[in-house]
Amino acid sequence: MKLIIQIPCFNERDTLAQTVAELPRALPGIDCLEYLVIDDGSQDGTAEVARACGVHHVVRFTHNRGLARAFMAGIDACLRLGADVIVNTDADNQYSAADIPRLIEPILAGRAEVVVGDRQVQQIAEFSPLKKRLQRLGSWVVRLASHTGVPDATSGFRAYAREAALRLFVTNEFTYTLETLIQTGHANLAICSVPVATNPRTRSSRLFRSIPQYVRRSVATILRIYTMYRPLRAFLSVAALLFVAGLGLGVRFLYFHFTATGAAGHIQSVVLAATLMLLAFTVLLFGMLADLVGANRKLLEEILLRLRRLEYGDAAPPLGPAPDAAPTTREAAPEQQR
Repeated sequence: MKLIIQIPCFNERDTLAQTVAELPRALPGIDCLEYLVIDDGSQDGTAEVARACGVHHVVRFTHNRGLARAFMAGIDACLRLGADVIVNTDADNQYSAADIPRLIEPILAGRAEVVVGDRQVQQIAEFSPLKKRLQRLGSWVVRLASHTGVPDATSGFRAYAREAALRLFVTNEFTYTLETLIQTGHANLAICSVPVATNPRTRSSRLFRSIPQYVRRSVATILRIYTMYRPLRAFLSVAALLFVAGLGLGVRFLYFHFTATGAAGHIQSVVLAATLMLLAFTVLLFGMLADLVGANRKLLEEILLRLRRLEYGDAAPPLGPAPDAAPTTREAAPEQQR
């Protein structure tokens, strides 16, 4: 059983050494443990620090591509290197490395394919009351959109079984945390959460400059991803609201038309009602088209999954009960710098 701990980095020279020093060197149930750093175009010598710390693999971008791209580059590299389990953690040492055994235990026990570390945000003293409320609200929205029970949707401390990692396809460039959860939920992968500890903050977040910016980008990301995976339901909801509003105005006009007051002065209700109902019909048509596009996206994801299995030498999962054979781990020839 091979475990690779990946660490996306962007100008993390000051904190990376401490993060790597606290990572475990051996774990129960793991035969091979390696570290991988994704240097997302750092200009402060992060890659050199990673090699000096004894990191086994370094993937380096020539310029900054964003957290989501760095995360997926790490997943791809870990799969090429033959990882059976992948743990993702932050380079700022936010998460306690001592909780990695707890994080991977549900995967090793066969109870889960994806495990998310729950930071128990309400207990973090460094978070302001507003940030705690926003985190709780955001996680609730993601749970609704993903049909999962993950209490800490924005936690980047996660573990993936190889089969789950093969199915990850991140399309947005903001963050991987929200999209992968929604994708995991709609793919019916087994997912669970475990409580984890956090270390004192070493620096401010680089993902966003302010809370309003983070809220705007997160809401846009959730809406976009939900529309991508549930297009008909999303468009149908909007169409229903428009239709009900138009119907209400139509009923209002009829009420005044058949009463003693007459319909004079209420003709605008008919115009607006007709406009809203036409918009509802148009949105419904867009929803049907989006649903067809979504069906094609599912076929493309299945094709990409099969291509990944061929590229990484993975056999397709058996259709019936799994045979009583020990799993094998393939050591791929990495393209990354060592």
